[in-house]
Amino acid sequence: MSDVNKTVQKWHASFKKGTDFDSWGQLVEAIDEYQLARQLQKEVQSTSSSDFTEDQKKTLGKIATCLEMRSGSLQCTQSKEEFKLEELKKLETIQNILTYNKEFPFDVQPVPLTLLPRLPSEPGMSLLTIKIEKIGLKDAGQCIDPYMTISVKLNGVDLNPVQDTPVATRKEDTYIHFSVDVEIQRHVEKLPKGAAIFFEFKHYKPKKRFTSTKCFAFMEMDEIKPGPIVIEYKKPTDFKRKKLQLLTKKQLYLHLHQTLHKD
Repeated sequence: MSDVNKTVQKWHASFKKGTDFDSWGQLVEAIDEYQLARQLQKEVQSTSSSDFTEDQKKTLGKIATCLEMRSGSLQCTQSKEEFKLEELKKLETIQNILTYNKEFPFDVQPVPLTLLPRLPSEPGMSLLTIKIEKIGLKDAGQCIDPYMTISVKLNGVDLNPVQDTPVATRKEDTYIHFSVDVEIQRHVEKLPKGAAIFFEFKHYKPKKRFTSTKCFAFMEMDEIKPGPIVIEYKKPTDFKRKKLQLLTKKQLYLHLHQTLHKD
């Protein structure tokens, strides 16, 4: 079996797992599996892969959009128009759609996953913008298509829509530069005690045809304050922050800058 077929089978299994959780009412687990959308989008955007035709990439983009729409319906974070599970299940033949160029079962325009705009201001409430400046890694130059995934979680559960940065294109010595603003999608005063903002550094591994999380870092609520902040990053990814160890003993960190906007 070719690597491409193995990858598609893996996507299909994740898709099926998500729709099963969805139909059983296990919405947190379903939303987690629907993060498959981000893998598909990265495949569409990747400049390192040529195993899929342009038509197949368009199809992957459409499937990713449908997964995002269903996840948004479950979280009530997107449009009021619900994207039903029954519609999503029409894509369960993902392998046939890709392998045999079957016609897409309904009309949908692929929407790239991008960073979200700042929320409207509210009297007496603060909004947080975090500029991801750079991350230090001893093998920075070897990372392919690096990007960051930003989420706000409480006990491992997403409180806000998850956001991905564009792929970083500037690498300098032991640093990968992002220089991108991320708008946190909840007023600071509405963030519950115990929540944290997570930053996952991801990169593409062409031999395994897989996007890997190399390390992650997080900010706790008492660290939200205007100005620069440098935080250590760790592995493995643990959103409950129970078992943590530093990725490296070298003096390399994630560099951020915070701006608070108050009406």
